[in-house]
Amino acid sequence: LRVSHVSPHTPHNNNTVLSCSPLCLYPWNQFEGKTSFGMSVFNLGNAIMGSGILGLSYAMANTGVVLFLVLLTVVAVLSSYSIHLLLKSSGIVGIRAYEQLGQRAFGTPGKMAAGIAITLQNIGAMSSYLYIVKYEFPLVIQAFLGVDNPSSEWYLNGNYLVIMVSISVILPLALMKQLGYLGYTSGFSLTCMVFFLISVCTVIHTDSIDLHVLQVGAGATVSMVTSQSIFFQTAYTIPILAFAFVCHPEVLPIYTELKNPTKQRMQHVSNISIVVMYTMYFLAALFGYLTFYGEVESELLHTYSRLDPYDTLILCVRLAVLTAVTLTVPIVLFPVRRAIQQLFFPNKTFYWPRHIVIAVTLLTLINMLVIFAPNILGIFGIIGATSAPCLIFIFPAVFYIRIVPEEEEPMRSTPKILVSDVS
Repeated sequence: LRVSHVSPHTPHNNNTVLSCSPLCLYPWNQFEGKTSFGMSVFNLGNAIMGSGILGLSYAMANTGVVLFLVLLTVVAVLSSYSIHLLLKSSGIVGIRAYEQLGQRAFGTPGKMAAGIAITLQNIGAMSSYLYIVKYEFPLVIQAFLGVDNPSSEWYLNGNYLVIMVSISVILPLALMKQLGYLGYTSGFSLTCMVFFLISVCTVIHTDSIDLHVLQVGAGATVSMVTSQSIFFQTAYTIPILAFAFVCHPEVLPIYTELKNPTKQRMQHVSNISIVVMYTMYFLAALFGYLTFYGEVESELLHTYSRLDPYDTLILCVRLAVLTAVTLTVPIVLFPVRRAIQQLFFPNKTFYWPRHIVIAVTLLTLINMLVIFAPNILGIFGIIGATSAPCLIFIFPAVFYIRIVPEEEEPMRSTPKILVSDVS
Protein backbone atom coordinates (compact mmCIF):
# COMPACT_ATOMS: atom_id res chain seq x y z
CA LEU A 1 0.00 0.00 0.00
CA ARG A 2 1.16 3.51 -0.75
CA VAL A 3 0.11 6.88 0.60
CA SER A 4 -0.92 7.88 -2.90
CA HIS A 5 -4.07 5.83 -2.34
CA VAL A 6 -5.87 8.72 -0.74
CA SER A 7 -9.22 10.16 -1.59
CA PRO A 8 -9.04 13.21 -3.84
CA HIS A 9 -11.05 14.97 -1.17
CA THR A 10 -8.23 14.52 1.33
CA PRO A 11 -6.61 17.85 2.22
CA HIS A 12 -2.94 17.93 1.39
CA ASN A 13 -0.43 19.62 3.64
CA ASN A 14 3.28 19.76 4.14
CA ASN A 15 3.24 16.43 5.97
CA THR A 16 1.73 14.56 3.00
CA VAL A 17 4.39 12.93 0.86
CA LEU A 18 2.80 11.03 -1.97
CA SER A 19 5.96 9.45 -3.33
CA CYS A 20 6.95 7.74 -0.09
CA SER A 21 5.63 4.50 1.34
CA PRO A 22 4.04 4.51 4.78
CA LEU A 23 7.07 2.75 6.26
CA CYS A 24 9.21 5.84 5.88
CA LEU A 25 6.46 8.21 6.97
CA TYR A 26 5.19 6.54 10.13
CA PRO A 27 7.78 4.95 12.42
CA TRP A 28 5.20 2.80 14.24
CA ASN A 29 4.86 0.72 11.06
CA GLN A 30 8.44 -0.40 11.67
CA PHE A 31 7.53 -1.54 15.18
CA GLU A 32 7.54 -5.30 15.62
CA GLY A 33 4.57 -6.31 17.74
CA LYS A 34 5.19 -8.91 20.41
CA THR A 35 1.81 -9.07 22.15
CA SER A 36 -0.01 -12.37 21.73
CA PHE A 37 -3.57 -12.73 20.48
CA GLY A 38 -4.87 -13.63 23.95
CA MET A 39 -3.14 -10.73 25.68
CA SER A 40 -4.52 -8.37 23.04
CA VAL A 41 -8.03 -9.67 23.76
CA PHE A 42 -7.43 -9.07 27.48
CA ASN A 43 -6.18 -5.52 26.88
CA LEU A 44 -9.06 -4.55 24.59
CA GLY A 45 -11.62 -6.26 26.81
CA ASN A 46 -10.25 -4.39 29.81
CA ALA A 47 -10.44 -1.14 27.83
CA ILE A 48 -14.11 -1.85 27.10
CA MET A 49 -14.99 -3.01 30.58
CA GLY A 50 -15.25 -0.24 33.12
CA SER A 51 -17.53 1.44 35.60
CA GLY A 52 -20.31 1.47 33.01
CA ILE A 53 -21.30 -2.08 33.96
CA LEU A 54 -22.44 -0.80 37.36
CA GLY A 55 -25.13 1.41 35.79
CA LEU A 56 -26.61 -1.05 33.30
CA SER A 57 -29.15 -2.55 35.71
CA TYR A 58 -30.51 0.95 36.31
CA ALA A 59 -30.71 1.48 32.55
CA MET A 60 -32.62 -1.80 32.19
CA ALA A 61 -35.02 -0.68 34.92
CA ASN A 62 -35.81 2.37 32.79
CA THR A 63 -36.29 0.55 29.48
CA GLY A 64 -37.40 -2.98 30.26
CA VAL A 65 -35.54 -6.16 29.35
CA VAL A 66 -36.52 -6.41 25.68
CA LEU A 67 -35.76 -2.82 24.68
CA PHE A 68 -32.51 -2.91 26.64
CA LEU A 69 -31.41 -6.07 24.82
CA VAL A 70 -32.24 -4.51 21.45
CA LEU A 71 -30.30 -1.33 22.22
CA LEU A 72 -27.35 -3.29 23.65
CA THR A 73 -27.21 -5.43 20.51
CA VAL A 74 -27.39 -2.44 18.17
CA VAL A 75 -24.62 -0.55 19.99
CA ALA A 76 -22.39 -3.66 20.11
CA VAL A 77 -22.83 -4.36 16.38
CA LEU A 78 -22.20 -0.73 15.45
CA SER A 79 -19.15 -0.67 17.71
CA SER A 80 -17.70 -3.73 15.97
CA TYR A 81 -18.47 -2.29 12.53
CA SER A 82 -16.87 1.05 13.33
CA ILE A 83 -13.71 -0.80 14.41
CA HIS A 84 -13.77 -2.43 10.97
CA LEU A 85 -13.93 1.06 9.43
CA LEU A 86 -10.99 2.23 11.53
CA LEU A 87 -8.88 -0.79 10.58
CA LYS A 88 -9.66 -0.41 6.88
CA SER A 89 -8.88 3.31 6.90
CA SER A 90 -5.68 2.59 8.82
CA GLY A 91 -4.62 -0.05 6.31
CA ILE A 92 -5.12 2.21 3.29
CA VAL A 93 -2.89 5.04 4.52
CA GLY A 94 -0.58 3.07 6.80
CA ILE A 95 -1.51 5.02 9.93
CA ARG A 96 -2.07 3.46 13.32
CA ALA A 97 -2.98 6.48 15.41
CA TYR A 98 -6.54 7.74 15.80
CA GLU A 99 -5.46 11.39 15.73
CA GLN A 100 -3.38 10.93 12.58
CA LEU A 101 -6.38 9.42 10.81
CA GLY A 102 -8.24 12.61 11.71
CA GLN A 103 -5.41 14.67 10.26
CA ARG A 104 -5.33 12.64 7.06
CA ALA A 105 -9.09 13.01 6.66
CA PHE A 106 -9.60 16.66 7.64
CA GLY A 107 -6.17 18.15 8.28
CA THR A 108 -5.35 19.86 11.56
CA PRO A 109 -9.02 20.38 12.60
CA GLY A 110 -9.62 16.63 12.30
CA LYS A 111 -6.54 15.87 14.36
CA MET A 112 -7.56 18.39 17.03
CA ALA A 113 -11.14 17.10 17.18
CA ALA A 114 -10.04 13.49 17.59
CA GLY A 115 -7.40 14.37 20.20
CA ILE A 116 -9.80 16.50 22.25
CA ALA A 117 -12.55 13.85 22.12
CA ILE A 118 -10.14 11.13 23.25
CA THR A 119 -8.78 13.30 26.06
CA LEU A 120 -12.19 14.32 27.39
CA GLN A 121 -13.66 10.83 27.11
CA ASN A 122 -10.80 9.04 28.81
CA ILE A 123 -10.26 11.63 31.52
CA GLY A 124 -13.96 11.29 32.29
CA ALA A 125 -13.63 7.50 32.39
CA MET A 126 -10.56 7.60 34.65
CA SER A 127 -12.31 10.07 36.95
CA SER A 128 -15.29 7.74 37.27
CA TYR A 129 -12.96 4.85 38.15
CA LEU A 130 -11.18 6.84 40.84
CA TYR A 131 -14.51 8.07 42.20
CA ILE A 132 -15.37 4.42 42.82
CA VAL A 133 -12.06 4.05 44.67
CA LYS A 134 -12.73 7.21 46.68
CA TYR A 135 -16.18 6.20 47.89
CA GLU A 136 -16.01 2.40 47.98
CA PHE A 137 -12.53 1.75 49.37
CA PRO A 138 -13.17 3.47 52.76
CA LEU A 139 -16.40 1.49 53.15
CA VAL A 140 -14.62 -1.78 52.41
CA ILE A 141 -11.88 -1.01 54.95
CA GLN A 142 -14.51 0.08 57.46
CA ALA A 143 -16.41 -3.19 57.00
CA PHE A 144 -13.31 -5.37 57.29
CA LEU A 145 -12.30 -3.56 60.49
CA GLY A 146 -15.85 -3.80 61.86
CA VAL A 147 -16.11 -0.06 62.49
CA ASP A 148 -19.73 1.03 62.88
CA ASN A 149 -19.07 4.73 63.40
CA PRO A 150 -16.40 6.01 61.02
CA SER A 151 -13.74 8.04 62.76
CA SER A 152 -11.40 10.63 61.35
CA GLU A 153 -8.60 8.12 60.82
CA TRP A 154 -6.60 8.83 57.69
CA TYR A 155 -7.06 5.30 56.33
CA LEU A 156 -10.83 5.89 56.20
CA ASN A 157 -10.43 9.13 54.21
CA GLY A 158 -11.23 8.55 50.54
CA ASN A 159 -9.03 11.43 49.38
CA TYR A 160 -5.93 9.93 50.97
CA LEU A 161 -6.77 6.47 49.65
CA VAL A 162 -7.17 7.74 46.07
CA ILE A 163 -3.75 9.39 46.20
CA MET A 164 -2.14 6.28 47.69
CA VAL A 165 -3.67 3.97 45.09
CA SER A 166 -2.66 6.33 42.28
CA ILE A 167 0.97 6.48 43.43
CA SER A 168 1.48 2.87 44.47
CA VAL A 169 -0.51 0.99 41.80
CA ILE A 170 -1.64 3.14 38.87
CA LEU A 171 1.47 5.26 38.28
CA PRO A 172 3.97 2.36 37.99
CA LEU A 173 1.69 0.61 35.48
CA ALA A 174 1.07 3.85 33.58
CA LEU A 175 4.83 4.32 33.12
CA MET A 176 5.10 1.14 31.05
CA LYS A 177 6.53 1.93 27.63
CA GLN A 178 4.26 -0.46 25.73
CA LEU A 179 0.60 -1.29 26.19
CA GLY A 180 1.23 -5.00 25.67
CA TYR A 181 3.01 -5.25 29.02
CA LEU A 182 -0.33 -4.70 30.76
CA GLY A 183 -1.83 -7.90 29.38
CA TYR A 184 -1.42 -9.77 32.66
CA THR A 185 -2.97 -7.04 34.78
CA SER A 186 -5.79 -6.78 32.22
CA GLY A 187 -6.42 -10.50 32.54
CA PHE A 188 -6.56 -10.21 36.33
CA SER A 189 -8.87 -7.19 36.08
CA LEU A 190 -11.27 -9.11 33.83
CA THR A 191 -11.14 -12.04 36.26
CA CYS A 192 -12.29 -9.72 39.03
CA MET A 193 -15.20 -8.53 36.89
CA VAL A 194 -16.11 -12.15 36.07
CA PHE A 195 -16.26 -12.80 39.82
CA PHE A 196 -18.53 -9.76 40.14
CA LEU A 197 -20.74 -11.12 37.36
CA ILE A 198 -20.96 -14.61 38.87
CA SER A 199 -21.87 -13.14 42.24
CA VAL A 200 -24.62 -10.99 40.72
CA CYS A 201 -26.00 -13.95 38.74
CA THR A 202 -25.97 -16.57 41.48
CA VAL A 203 -26.91 -14.60 44.56
CA ILE A 204 -30.34 -13.01 44.13
CA HIS A 205 -31.25 -11.76 47.59
CA THR A 206 -35.00 -11.87 47.15
CA ASP A 207 -35.34 -13.17 50.69
CA SER A 208 -33.36 -10.21 52.02
CA ILE A 209 -35.68 -7.58 50.60
CA ASP A 210 -39.05 -6.80 52.04
CA LEU A 211 -41.78 -8.20 49.78
CA HIS A 212 -43.60 -4.88 49.82
CA VAL A 213 -40.48 -3.15 48.55
CA LEU A 214 -40.24 -5.63 45.69
CA GLN A 215 -43.89 -5.16 44.79
CA VAL A 216 -43.59 -1.39 44.85
CA GLY A 217 -40.38 -1.57 42.84
CA ALA A 218 -41.82 -3.89 40.23
CA GLY A 219 -44.97 -1.83 39.94
CA ALA A 220 -43.02 1.37 39.56
CA THR A 221 -40.93 -0.20 36.83
CA VAL A 222 -43.94 -1.41 34.86
CA SER A 223 -45.57 1.99 35.17
CA MET A 224 -42.42 3.67 34.02
CA VAL A 225 -42.02 1.46 30.97
CA THR A 226 -45.64 1.75 29.88
CA SER A 227 -46.22 5.43 30.62
CA GLN A 228 -43.07 6.95 29.15
CA SER A 229 -42.44 7.00 25.48
CA ILE A 230 -39.92 4.73 23.81
CA PHE A 231 -38.11 7.80 22.57
CA PHE A 232 -37.17 9.08 26.01
CA GLN A 233 -36.19 5.60 27.22
CA THR A 234 -33.91 5.18 24.21
CA ALA A 235 -32.44 8.67 24.56
CA TYR A 236 -31.58 7.93 28.19
CA THR A 237 -30.04 4.50 27.62
CA ILE A 238 -27.97 4.93 24.44
CA PRO A 239 -25.36 7.29 26.02
CA ILE A 240 -24.87 4.80 28.86
CA LEU A 241 -24.40 1.93 26.42
CA ALA A 242 -22.17 4.00 24.15
CA PHE A 243 -19.97 4.90 27.13
CA ALA A 244 -19.83 1.20 28.06
CA PHE A 245 -18.48 0.19 24.61
CA VAL A 246 -15.89 2.93 24.05
CA CYS A 247 -12.60 1.24 23.20
CA HIS A 248 -11.79 2.72 19.79
CA PRO A 249 -8.86 4.95 20.83
CA GLU A 250 -7.17 1.80 22.21
CA VAL A 251 -7.78 -0.31 19.08
CA LEU A 252 -4.96 1.09 16.95
CA PRO A 253 -2.28 1.02 19.71
CA ILE A 254 -3.22 -2.60 20.46
CA TYR A 255 -3.13 -3.32 16.72
CA THR A 256 0.38 -1.87 16.52
CA GLU A 257 1.67 -4.12 19.32
CA LEU A 258 -0.13 -7.27 18.11
CA LYS A 259 2.13 -10.14 17.05
CA ASN A 260 1.75 -10.89 13.31
CA PRO A 261 -0.65 -7.94 12.85
CA THR A 262 -3.22 -8.15 10.08
CA LYS A 263 -6.55 -6.43 9.69
CA GLN A 264 -8.40 -9.75 9.96
CA ARG A 265 -6.47 -10.78 13.07
CA MET A 266 -7.17 -7.48 14.83
CA GLN A 267 -10.83 -7.66 13.81
CA HIS A 268 -11.02 -11.09 15.45
CA VAL A 269 -9.49 -9.61 18.61
CA SER A 270 -12.13 -6.86 18.57
CA ASN A 271 -15.04 -9.19 17.86
CA ILE A 272 -14.12 -11.60 20.64
CA SER A 273 -13.68 -8.76 23.13
CA ILE A 274 -17.00 -7.17 22.20
CA VAL A 275 -18.91 -10.48 22.31
CA VAL A 276 -17.51 -11.32 25.75
CA MET A 277 -18.30 -7.84 27.10
CA TYR A 278 -21.76 -7.93 25.48
CA THR A 279 -22.54 -11.17 27.31
CA MET A 280 -21.20 -9.90 30.62
CA TYR A 281 -23.07 -6.62 30.29
CA PHE A 282 -26.40 -8.27 29.59
CA LEU A 283 -26.10 -10.85 32.37
CA ALA A 284 -24.97 -8.29 34.95
CA ALA A 285 -27.78 -5.91 33.99
CA LEU A 286 -30.41 -8.66 33.92
CA PHE A 287 -29.63 -10.28 37.26
CA GLY A 288 -29.01 -6.98 38.98
CA TYR A 289 -32.40 -5.81 37.73
CA LEU A 290 -34.18 -9.06 38.69
CA THR A 291 -32.77 -8.75 42.20
CA PHE A 292 -34.07 -5.25 42.92
CA TYR A 293 -36.47 -4.35 40.09
CA GLY A 294 -37.45 -0.69 40.43
CA GLU A 295 -35.39 -0.30 43.61
CA VAL A 296 -32.08 -0.64 41.77
CA GLU A 297 -29.86 2.42 42.10
CA SER A 298 -27.75 4.05 39.42
CA GLU A 299 -24.68 2.44 41.01
CA LEU A 300 -25.31 -1.28 41.56
CA LEU A 301 -22.80 -1.70 44.39
CA HIS A 302 -24.68 0.86 46.49
CA THR A 303 -27.85 -1.17 46.03
CA TYR A 304 -26.22 -4.36 47.27
CA SER A 305 -24.72 -2.57 50.26
CA ARG A 306 -28.26 -1.72 51.42
CA LEU A 307 -28.89 -5.42 52.06
CA ASP A 308 -26.00 -6.10 54.42
CA PRO A 309 -22.90 -3.90 54.21
CA TYR A 310 -20.93 -6.47 56.24
CA ASP A 311 -21.84 -9.51 54.17
CA THR A 312 -18.64 -11.34 53.20
CA LEU A 313 -19.64 -11.99 49.60
CA ILE A 314 -20.71 -8.39 49.03
CA LEU A 315 -17.42 -7.18 50.50
CA CYS A 316 -15.46 -9.49 48.20
CA VAL A 317 -17.48 -8.28 45.21
CA ARG A 318 -16.80 -4.65 46.07
CA LEU A 319 -13.11 -5.39 46.52
CA ALA A 320 -13.04 -7.17 43.14
CA VAL A 321 -14.67 -4.19 41.42
CA LEU A 322 -12.20 -1.83 43.11
CA THR A 323 -9.32 -3.95 41.83
CA ALA A 324 -10.77 -4.09 38.32
CA VAL A 325 -11.34 -0.36 37.92
CA THR A 326 -7.93 0.45 39.43
CA LEU A 327 -6.15 -1.79 36.91
CA THR A 328 -8.19 -0.30 34.06
CA VAL A 329 -6.91 3.25 34.62
CA PRO A 330 -3.43 2.63 33.09
CA ILE A 331 -5.03 1.09 29.97
CA VAL A 332 -7.24 4.16 29.49
CA LEU A 333 -4.37 6.55 30.18
CA PHE A 334 -2.30 5.29 27.23
CA PRO A 335 -4.52 6.80 24.47
CA VAL A 336 -4.71 10.13 26.32
CA ARG A 337 -0.93 10.31 26.51
CA ARG A 338 -0.66 9.41 22.84
CA ALA A 339 -3.25 12.07 21.95
CA ILE A 340 -1.25 14.69 23.86
CA GLN A 341 1.94 13.61 22.14
CA GLN A 342 0.28 13.73 18.73
CA LEU A 343 -1.14 17.20 19.40
CA PHE A 344 1.92 18.86 20.94
CA PHE A 345 4.92 16.66 20.01
CA PRO A 346 3.93 15.09 16.67
CA ASN A 347 7.43 14.67 15.25
CA LYS A 348 9.28 13.76 18.44
CA THR A 349 10.72 10.31 19.12
CA PHE A 350 10.13 8.48 22.39
CA TYR A 351 11.64 10.34 25.33
CA TRP A 352 11.39 8.92 28.87
CA PRO A 353 11.21 12.25 30.77
CA ARG A 354 8.32 13.44 28.56
CA HIS A 355 6.64 10.03 28.89
CA ILE A 356 6.84 10.23 32.69
CA VAL A 357 5.85 13.90 33.00
CA ILE A 358 2.68 13.43 30.91
CA ALA A 359 1.60 10.44 33.01
CA VAL A 360 2.28 12.21 36.32
CA THR A 361 0.50 15.36 35.12
CA LEU A 362 -2.57 13.44 33.98
CA LEU A 363 -2.84 11.48 37.22
CA THR A 364 -2.38 14.67 39.25
CA LEU A 365 -5.12 16.43 37.29
CA ILE A 366 -7.52 13.50 37.66
CA ASN A 367 -6.84 13.22 41.40
CA MET A 368 -7.52 16.93 41.83
CA LEU A 369 -10.81 16.58 39.94
CA VAL A 370 -11.87 13.63 42.07
CA ILE A 371 -10.88 15.31 45.35
CA PHE A 372 -11.98 18.92 44.84
CA ALA A 373 -14.91 18.70 42.41
CA PRO A 374 -17.76 16.78 44.08
CA ASN A 375 -20.10 17.15 41.10
CA ILE A 376 -17.57 16.26 38.43
CA LEU A 377 -19.36 13.01 37.57
CA GLY A 378 -22.36 14.94 36.30
CA ILE A 379 -20.11 17.10 34.15
CA PHE A 380 -18.31 14.12 32.70
CA GLY A 381 -21.64 12.38 32.19
CA ILE A 382 -22.45 15.12 29.69
CA ILE A 383 -18.98 14.87 28.16
CA GLY A 384 -19.35 11.11 27.89
CA ALA A 385 -22.69 11.48 26.18
CA THR A 386 -21.08 13.69 23.51
CA SER A 387 -17.54 12.36 23.07
CA ALA A 388 -18.43 8.65 23.21
CA PRO A 389 -20.77 8.76 20.17
CA CYS A 390 -18.13 10.75 18.29
CA LEU A 391 -15.40 8.19 18.97
CA ILE A 392 -17.62 5.16 18.29
CA PHE A 393 -19.95 6.22 15.47
CA ILE A 394 -19.16 9.59 13.90
CA PHE A 395 -15.38 9.83 13.55
CA PRO A 396 -14.74 6.29 12.18
CA ALA A 397 -17.51 6.78 9.63
CA VAL A 398 -16.40 10.18 8.35
CA PHE A 399 -12.73 9.13 8.36
CA TYR A 400 -13.68 6.13 6.23
CA ILE A 401 -15.63 8.25 3.75
CA ARG A 402 -12.77 10.75 3.37
CA ILE A 403 -9.86 8.30 3.31
CA VAL A 404 -11.09 5.36 1.21
CA PRO A 405 -10.56 6.42 -2.44
CA GLU A 406 -13.58 6.67 -4.71
CA GLU A 407 -11.98 4.38 -7.30
CA GLU A 408 -12.07 1.63 -4.66
CA GLU A 409 -15.49 2.46 -3.24
CA PRO A 410 -17.58 5.18 -4.95
CA MET A 411 -19.70 7.44 -2.80
CA ARG A 412 -22.80 5.64 -4.09
CA SER A 413 -21.48 2.22 -3.07
CA THR A 414 -23.41 0.28 -0.44
CA PRO A 415 -20.69 0.52 2.26
CA LYS A 416 -20.36 4.30 2.00
CA ILE A 417 -24.11 4.82 1.91
CA LEU A 418 -24.42 2.64 5.01
CA VAL A 419 -21.59 4.51 6.71
CA SER A 420 -23.22 7.85 5.88
CA ASP A 421 -26.43 6.67 7.52
CA VAL A 422 -24.55 5.53 10.63
CA SER A 423 -22.66 8.82 10.99
